[in-house]
Amino acid sequence: MSDGMVEIRFHGRGGQGAVTAANILVYAAYKAGLWGQAFPFFGAERRGAPVMAFARISKRRIRVRSMIRHPDIVVVLDPALPKLVNVLDGLKQGGVIVINSPSKPEFGEGYRVYYVNASKIALDLNLVLAGWPLVNTAILGALARPLGFDIGIIEEAIKDYLGGGRGEVNAKAARRAYEEVKVLE
Repeated sequence: MSDGMVEIRFHGRGGQGAVTAANILVYAAYKAGLWGQAFPFFGAERRGAPVMAFARISKRRIRVRSMIRHPDIVVVLDPALPKLVNVLDGLKQGGVIVINSPSKPEFGEGYRVYYVNASKIALDLNLVLAGWPLVNTAILGALARPLGFDIGIIEEAIKDYLGGGRGEVNAKAARRAYEEVKVLE
């Protein structure tokens, strides 16, 4: 992470935990001695509907309070979303995409793409709610790579935030995604 602020937009579906992921990320940033803010974009959300959440991370106090229109990083929790929503809208040239995808995604040139099969990780660890794999903590493990975050801080934040056995298994998902993420330059 450079001296500047990093702005991140999360795209997911209602029930996948995009808002929780943004909150845990900011908590991890705090634990790393950084400033952060997380906030959702609310509309007519329902389970399965496209949703967004936002996070800002900085080495300095964050004074801006607006929605993020030109993110540095876009995080996509559902690999089908790019067909339904323009997840690249406003993404800065040379920006980063972190996506839950079982195979190499196609986004064109000009972006650095990190991909990991977070759904498989969630299913392997039985992180499922109402038949949906909960991929948010796994995707945080993958996101730690481009942010340059120590995966130990992400794991600790997940354990603190979720607590108990739930925190432990979700931290395992993050660690596994951190180790399995692939990068396309």
